[in-house]
Amino acid sequence: MESQIEAADTSDQESSHADNPDPERMRRHQALLLSRSRVLQQLELSQHPRHREMLNQALADLEAQLAGFN
Repeated sequence: MESQIEAADTSDQESSHADNPDPERMRRHQALLLSRSRVLQQLELSQHPRHREMLNQALADLEAQLAGFN
């Protein structure tokens, strides 16, 4: 009987974690999205080839980090 109660408590805790994601993780994800949109905006405006190359590398890095969140 006690093991069933403990199992129920554990599943309640696990579901509450799924409902309330880690705030630090959410903040990091939002920061990455914001950085990505800034890089895209700069990429649209940039005309210098070396600067565009740097921005493309930054964009690839940000997208790789964002892929880790999914």
